[in-house]
Amino acid sequence: MSRNVSDDRAAVPRRPHLPLRPLWLCRVCAAPWPCPVARLALRQEYAHDRIALSIYLCTILHDAAADLYRLNPHDGPDPKALYMRFLAWATPRGDPP
Repeated sequence: MSRNVSDDRAAVPRRPHLPLRPLWLCRVCAAPWPCPVARLALRQEYAHDRIALSIYLCTILHDAAADLYRLNPHDGPDPKALYMRFLAWATPRGDPP
């Protein structure tokens, strides 16, 4: 009995793309977290509760800002860049108010 490629992929557990604190880099791909894979996973996880996703991301933004400022207090994190990184991508587009 031969196994096809898709069976092999399903058997390999995927590592979640979680943040490495206090650097806020992805533990898997080393991209700034939330990386594209983490964003997709969060959108799927919170697909039916966008308000909860926004609250979660605001909390994470707060933690990241504190950690990143602690690492580099002289050139602290740029608020606009943090907003774009943690919140802007999750803002619903084209939804009625």
